[in-house]
Amino acid sequence: MAQQDSFSRFLFSFAAFVVCVAGLKAAETLIVPFLLAVFIATVAATPVFWLENRKVPNSLAIFLVVAALLVALSGLGAVVAQSVGLFTEQLPLYQSRLSTVISRFTDMLEPLGLDFSADIISRFDPGVALNLVGTTLRGLGGVLSNSLLILFTVIFILSEASSFPNKLKNILSNPDRDIKIFNRFAENLNRYMAIKTTVSIFTGVIITIFLAILGVDYPILWGLLAFLLNYVPTIGSIIASVPPVLLALIQLGPFHALMTAAGFVVVNLVMGNVIEPRFMGRGLGLSTLVVFLSLIFWGWILGPVGLLLSVPLTMTAKLALEAQESTTWIGYLLGPADAEPRLGSNPQDESN
Repeated sequence: MAQQDSFSRFLFSFAAFVVCVAGLKAAETLIVPFLLAVFIATVAATPVFWLENRKVPNSLAIFLVVAALLVALSGLGAVVAQSVGLFTEQLPLYQSRLSTVISRFTDMLEPLGLDFSADIISRFDPGVALNLVGTTLRGLGGVLSNSLLILFTVIFILSEASSFPNKLKNILSNPDRDIKIFNRFAENLNRYMAIKTTVSIFTGVIITIFLAILGVDYPILWGLLAFLLNYVPTIGSIIASVPPVLLALIQLGPFHALMTAAGFVVVNLVMGNVIEPRFMGRGLGLSTLVVFLSLIFWGWILGPVGLLLSVPLTMTAKLALEAQESTTWIGYLLGPADAEPRLGSNPQDESN
């Protein structure tokens, strides 16, 4: 009887999961701007709370943070929009030049006895990477066209953030226990987003300056791509490096392409393996398999924005699972091999 009850609960949970996924897929056009607004609001909440802790009124703190976001995003958006437009116009030319470079490379290898058939070359088309970047950036630009809706949603989320714990306290049946769980989840999530965003900003700025020094076209565009894809551990840095490396090969030659690749490797090794773990810790990570599967899952449901938000969304689910005693093991399975079994727990509590 107990086994039947467990199986019934599993079937019910699986059916509920399928219904939720189908609903998210059907409501993609509505869900994507909302999730983007939640993501921006989560990042912006840290400076808002910082200002409030220094006796700045809530309304003024929100106004200052939103104004700073508007100035930064407007200036950056104008430059990026121009770069995306120019890159999209030049995309056929870049693909043609890349095909020429590959043909010359294969001709150079023929005297060495390395002969690539035309069928293999036709199947391997690096120009697809450039085309994929253009499609992804256009998709992201289409979502950002709802900027007014996203902005108002961010403002309303920030204005409700400080009062949300009190509302929870009034409706929960066991507020003393459940508020602690919520606070632990919120602290871990804010910590993850703050550290990840800071590291991503530094990564994007360094990549932009480095590519500008090398003379690669559209350095701000590739810096933005490095910033966004830095939220995707391991895989994101590789994806972000492919278009500028190919562009450096087409535009400047093999030496500059190697320099570009080396720059990406050094920056991401330092940021991903030295700086980020020092502040974040291993317990706030995801396994490589989970990262890859989350890319496929959220990309299929939400499109290009789902690819960019896949890890933050999965990280949110992981932290929520770890905040509950009954689902801590699921969150632990989503983490890396050397992760701590419990996050945010008090060692004294565990010893008692």
